[in-house]
Amino acid sequence: MTVRLDFTSEAFFRDPPKAIAALRMSGPLVATRFPLVGDVWITTTHDATAQVLKDGATFTLRKEDGDVAGLRWWMPRYVRTIANNMLTMDEPGHTRLRSIVDEAFRRRAIVAMEPRIRVIADGLADELFANGSPADLVQRYARILPLAVISELLGLPLADRPKFIAWGNAMSSLTNVVGFFRLLWTFRKMRAYLEQQLQAARTQGGEGLIAELVQVEREGAQITPDEMVSMVLLLLAAGSETTTHLISGSAYELLRRPDDWLEQDWSRIGLAVEEFLRFVSPVQFSKPRHVRRDVEVEGVRLKKGDRVMVMLAAANMDPAMHDHPESLDLERKPNRHISFGTGVHFCLGHQLARIEAACALEALFVRWPKLGLAVDPAEVRWRRRPGIRMIAKLPVSAEARGTSASSRREASVDRSFTVAS
Repeated sequence: MTVRLDFTSEAFFRDPPKAIAALRMSGPLVATRFPLVGDVWITTTHDATAQVLKDGATFTLRKEDGDVAGLRWWMPRYVRTIANNMLTMDEPGHTRLRSIVDEAFRRRAIVAMEPRIRVIADGLADELFANGSPADLVQRYARILPLAVISELLGLPLADRPKFIAWGNAMSSLTNVVGFFRLLWTFRKMRAYLEQQLQAARTQGGEGLIAELVQVEREGAQITPDEMVSMVLLLLAAGSETTTHLISGSAYELLRRPDDWLEQDWSRIGLAVEEFLRFVSPVQFSKPRHVRRDVEVEGVRLKKGDRVMVMLAAANMDPAMHDHPESLDLERKPNRHISFGTGVHFCLGHQLARIEAACALEALFVRWPKLGLAVDPAEVRWRRRPGIRMIAKLPVSAEARGTSASSRREASVDRSFTVAS
């Protein structure tokens, strides 16, 4: 039986634990229809999710003909070229590409970046209300910080960051097939820009990961020009988009229920970030995988040729792994969330995301100790982007902490601030 659930509805994004609990009642794997993907099985438990992610021989990111499992026949050729990256590759191609950038994302390298990330976060926190109050925390803070960090890491010009922000906003509007075709021009512009940056690094040199990739290319590494473009695009997009929504989602949870435990001692932020990763789960689903052979997962039979997507958000809400998973508990320990995946595709940027979220939240709430929502929580909306939980706008005021919901609504109306749906 195919289960029908709108994975882009406001109800789903506003209260994932409720929807996930109802979905899990249908079994550890559920047949459904997912936007842009089509018919697919999705996992609803931690164990089923882990089995699929760890068994790369049975659950592959490529079909037998080598095509990416999640791509549809009607998608243009250049989109297929962009999608040809390490996130969509099985072994040994995945390790071949990942090894090229792995060193830049090792723990010691990322930890060394922390002081610079704190400086960026402090500066953005200072400027949050530079254009007045209320301010949109998503556009004024959560989106800019990860983009600033990843563009510095790549060696992209500071002056070009408005382009990145515009592209990120455009990609956030991808909700269905119509939205996909609207985005084609954005994809073209992004690819052309990155090709120019790579060529400039080939002829002029430079600093950052792009220049290092070019040097690796010169030294004879097995990477094609198209793979170079896809690699940089992946790092720019994946290195910023998901962290943007981790920061804004975490801030939203703190704003609607302030937590003295954290504010009394910000050295606890590391533990809190792990719970935000579990509870907010900005990346809700993995990429589709192709089933290479008949197999049983948690008692459910899958046939060769089926497609399956792991639901990371459901794994993080599994009561078999977490006590009271529907509740946010910043002191949760142990916290066996699976937000970064598992197996060979475990997220390359997990350390960077953790440090960025910790720096962003501490800088924000230390700089603005009375920060509060400028609207009632019920007025906050999520974008209808399948697979990623992203707040559309998060209006905040510097002195809103402690005011009533009704007064916040009045203040919002007085300033004619509207929340996009």
